[in-house]
Amino acid sequence: MPSAAERTRTLVQSTCSAVLIIPGLDGAKPYQLMPDTRSVGPDGEVFLAFPADSPAVRAATHARDDELNAVLEITDVAPVSVPHRIRGRARLSGRLTLAPGGAEPGMALRLEVGEACVDDLWGADSVEPEDFATAAADPLVEHEAELLQHLHSAHSAEVQALRGLLGERAGGSPEAGTAAGTVAVPVAIDRFGLRVRFTGVRCFDARFDFPEPVRNVNELRYAMHTVFDAAAG
Repeated sequence: MPSAAERTRTLVQSTCSAVLIIPGLDGAKPYQLMPDTRSVGPDGEVFLAFPADSPAVRAATHARDDELNAVLEITDVAPVSVPHRIRGRARLSGRLTLAPGGAEPGMALRLEVGEACVDDLWGADSVEPEDFATAAADPLVEHEAELLQHLHSAHSAEVQALRGLLGERAGGSPEAGTAAGTVAVPVAIDRFGLRVRFTGVRCFDARFDFPEPVRNVNELRYAMHTVFDAAAG
């Protein structure tokens, strides 16, 4: 299971939507406070790119003594159509300053993380800034959306067959599940395994762990074949 810090780092470095909340900017439009890009620095600081005329950049430019508090809110939505589509949220709060060259178009603001928390499919946890700084994002984060969409569109039968691995916990064979109107949707994938949401009369998630954590997409292909072969066997 990934740690809370790893899960938070993964969300920050993903393509999930994010909005920066700054006290006193209540009149700003939400889209004006959505960073164009975000990245994590070597000390765990989060760099957020905004246009030079953004309200966030103006607020940071005029902040006194670099005392501008802000909260970065990230919302993770499943890239496939599924009930209960929001997979998780993360919040990082801290001090916001202009990064070097931050007044130029496309340059960044720097959020020095003081507190963080995550609430996702694994559960709700707080995250220490030091742990966030040293954590690594999941190696599949850049490809997860594409991988899930591919599994859903090209391998739906194999995903559906995974229900047979659950035995009595899922009420029997995958054929029985199909007859009852159950649909299997791959809802999340990481280096440890695949999470599938079974919907129908009863909606529930099931995890299918890989034999060992994968480090890249090539290793993922082998791991997925292992899981699918187990369901077909």
